[in-house]
Amino acid sequence: MRNETHKLIDALIIDMDGVLWREATPIGSLGRVFQLIDEMGLKVTLATNNSTKTVSEYLSKLESFGVALQPNQIITSSEAAASYLTGRYPPKSRVYVIGEPALEQVLAENGFKITDEDVEIVVAGMDRMVTYAKLRNATLFIRSGGAFVATNADRTFPTPEGLVPGAGSILAALQAACDIEAVVVGKPSTFMYEEAMNRMGSTPQSTLVIGDRLETDIAGGQRLNCQTALVLSGVTGLMQARAWSPKPDWISQDITQLLLEMKD
Repeated sequence: MRNETHKLIDALIIDMDGVLWREATPIGSLGRVFQLIDEMGLKVTLATNNSTKTVSEYLSKLESFGVALQPNQIITSSEAAASYLTGRYPPKSRVYVIGEPALEQVLAENGFKITDEDVEIVVAGMDRMVTYAKLRNATLFIRSGGAFVATNADRTFPTPEGLVPGAGSILAALQAACDIEAVVVGKPSTFMYEEAMNRMGSTPQSTLVIGDRLETDIAGGQRLNCQTALVLSGVTGLMQARAWSPKPDWISQDITQLLLEMKD
């Protein structure tokens, strides 16, 4: 689906999982994708709800696919969580994490103490080693008055084999056990998009948000009145896309096709 307002666009905010790759498998030639972006003179920031990698790890992953970016061109939900907490809690606040080392590392680098004693805040993200004991501990800390923050609510995660449980599945278990809704800092919250536009010096009217999830990528972009593009290479099918209201400005099979349509 083509949108003639693409000529106003000077910046892209691109999701990663399901748009650029499925786990370790790239979706098309990423070298070609970023060559097209460069040829079109577009600024770009990658914004992901995935909290399992640090910015440095994402840069290394991109390099393995032949793409070189700068650290300020990547924003993760771990960074969003750290920024949210920094503005509301004092340094050395005690945090219990359901998540992987990257989330713990980012929180620790921002001055929080990762612990399972006298916990003040529970932060939940994607955790491929989650156990009942972790869920039990988090539930007890939250029910005892601990703040409850989630990196994102993505129920599934795209892999080459198909969709598997995502951070939102873990979040759903905790919310059911605690009878408390978490503060979700990842998309569709607008924080990461606003930060990306600040870094690029762009406006909602000149920014295109590209993602594979209607309820996060597209909804978040639409909240800010950005233009939006849904790619069908991740979790969303065409029938779902056509039923979404308001519809994305663009619907394409993948990011390569989208960019070629924009370039024409």
